Amino acid sequence: MAYNNSAQPESSKYIATTLFGLEEILAQELFDLGAENIYLGNRAVEFTGDKSLLYRANIWCRTAIRILKPFRTFTARDERDLYRQVSKIHWSDYLQPNQTFAIQSVVNQSSFEHSLFVSQLTKDAIVDQFRQRTGERPSVDVERPDIRLNLHMHENFVTLALDASGTSLHRRGYRQQTNVAPLSEVLAAGIILLTNWDTQSPLIDPMCGSGTFLTEAALLAHNMAPGLYRRDNFGFMQWPDYDEDLLQQIIAEAEAAQLPDKEVTIIGSDIDKDYIEAARNNITQAGLEDFIRLRVRDLKEAQGVGDKGIIIVNPPYGERIRPDDLNQLYKLIGDTFKTNFSGYDAFVFTGNLDAAKHIGLKTSRRIPLYNGPIECRLLKYELYRGTRKVKEE
Repeated sequence: MAYNNSAQPESSKYIATTLFGLEEILAQELFDLGAENIYLGNRAVEFTGDKSLLYRANIWCRTAIRILKPFRTFTARDERDLYRQVSKIHWSDYLQPNQTFAIQSVVNQSSFEHSLFVSQLTKDAIVDQFRQRTGERPSVDVERPDIRLNLHMHENFVTLALDASGTSLHRRGYRQQTNVAPLSEVLAAGIILLTNWDTQSPLIDPMCGSGTFLTEAALLAHNMAPGLYRRDNFGFMQWPDYDEDLLQQIIAEAEAAQLPDKEVTIIGSDIDKDYIEAARNNITQAGLEDFIRLRVRDLKEAQGVGDKGIIIVNPPYGERIRPDDLNQLYKLIGDTFKTNFSGYDAFVFTGNLDAAKHIGLKTSRRIPLYNGPIECRLLKYELYRGTRKVKEE
């Protein structure tokens, strides 16, 4: 069958935001979904694609926080110029008087000092235009707006974008309970992808807390799209060009792509029974209770399964959780790795590199990441059977 190029879906430019250190992982996710013209930025990935790709990216991307659609760029020299430039936009193309909206502004290296002021000035220009043209005005709702606008200003160069995701994509919808220092779902998924886990060999988390590593691992192993668990509507569902039939088709495809019969060992344990109960509730909420094994167990009792696999831990950093002897805990982690997980690749995600020295093993990789404001490292240890020389031969 011949295809008419003029009938091809229209391609648009998008920006997917992410966490520091996950840009390449997100770029690969977008490439696998069919994105083109991919460009890596700082905590963001630019790409182009059609509407179906936009919907798929929101459903499938494990390491994206938001997907944005830029629609206007300009330079604003001062307050008056910003107001004037925003007023030039035909806002009825993006927003209706009966809809609510919110503006998130990010200002870097600009003569404008405060992002809140920039948001307020932009809001005033939008509202004033509606009042003058229709006598009505949309309302601001910072909690659950119909339309979310993103304003990014760098050196007075402004990019305005529609937020296609709405609430952050890290809010999968399955997590009901957390421990004291929960790990973001996006960060947990990114860390698992950074381990290059083959989704076939065992994955074990012997300090599992509320089970975020385990849940994200199970979603990945069984090819389950994280967006299927979402409770909130996506932002693009309030846009004028929203195609409900297309979204339902993409959701149906994602559901059909799941691999519920795939056999892979995913094991979580923790010394605190309350954490295990929280993990069990979250995993059950995600419908993954048949794919993950949980038990209350001391770290030193954790054992590898089979000849090789992945062990991953996110121990306390000494920031919000302060065990009596942090260095002793990290030494116990290293001893457990050496004694019980020979042949495995071990990963420690930590924001305390001084304590990590007490693990007593040589790292093969040190990947910089952030957990919120805390600078962290993902440390890899290759736990060879016998000597390294035998492994290399």
